[in-house]
Amino acid sequence: MSTSNSKSHASSTGVFATLASVVAVAGTAAWVHHRARQAERDHPPQGSFLTVDGVQLHYIDEGEGPAVVLLHGNAVLLQDYVASGLLRSLSKRHRVILFDRPGFGHSQRPRDRRWTPRAQAALLRKALAQLGVERPLVVAHSLGTLVALGMALESTVNVRGLVLISGYYYPSARVDVLLTSPAAIPVVGDALRYTVAPLAGRLLLKRALRQMFAPAQPPPIFFDLISREMLLRPSQINAAAEDAAFMIPAVSEFRELYAGLQVPVTLVAGAGDKIVDAASHSTALHRELPNSTLVLVPGVGHMVHYAATEDIARTVERMTGASGAPFIQSVQ
Repeated sequence: MSTSNSKSHASSTGVFATLASVVAVAGTAAWVHHRARQAERDHPPQGSFLTVDGVQLHYIDEGEGPAVVLLHGNAVLLQDYVASGLLRSLSKRHRVILFDRPGFGHSQRPRDRRWTPRAQAALLRKALAQLGVERPLVVAHSLGTLVALGMALESTVNVRGLVLISGYYYPSARVDVLLTSPAAIPVVGDALRYTVAPLAGRLLLKRALRQMFAPAQPPPIFFDLISREMLLRPSQINAAAEDAAFMIPAVSEFRELYAGLQVPVTLVAGAGDKIVDAASHSTALHRELPNSTLVLVPGVGHMVHYAATEDIARTVERMTGASGAPFIQSVQ
């Protein structure tokens, strides 16, 4: 074969390979989009909607009594508090409001804004005002604790107190941030969210769940209560990636403000947490906050609200005055 023919053959092969790659990527993106829309049809909203600053927020509002707001962590949605049983326990004596934070579940997350914890806190403060909620106790898990802190650190907001579960409060190296943040990058992130990220998520989700619950075991029915497909939608992957990217800058800012936090705070953490080290975060923040209580729950990890549901409910009752029941033993 002549040199020119060889070059022509190689060029044709390259063109066909490129076309095949484009078709494969487009096909994957179409499949991911279809699965996402199907997930939303299979798992319609369980609550109501309100619009704040042009953003549609999905929320559940149940029960009567002192107001309690529940903020979920990263990667999940408001059903996390339904699955753990905390909504059921708290709504017996409280008005409980759960939000899908912006971009999660059925809540919107417009792309023309920076959804830092402070920005989310500001939006939720306005949402609570629309709902007529005054002096709420805010209960938050994992990354949601930064949104709760953003609400409480605002001097014009009258928050009754905070229950912060498995929170991350001080800047530190996080491998998970490095792995997930690229999905938040414009253009590149769009491609990842519709191709690599959902496929990798399907392979790694069970492993990630085991790490979140370790050293305890995940509930066998976890994915029956919290849809796997809802968690793997590109919109949710984007929200989780952005939250991860803003996490370290947020705590770098907040750590200078902790000393001025005036509301009572209960810090709850699993002693075996593999995601956020309890000693480096919850214990450290407890030492910095004179008006705080620290509870370390042995034998459980990051998803401590599944193991200590009733104990958390009792401390909420104590902090809201709904009951005189004591909380589990504090560690000072």
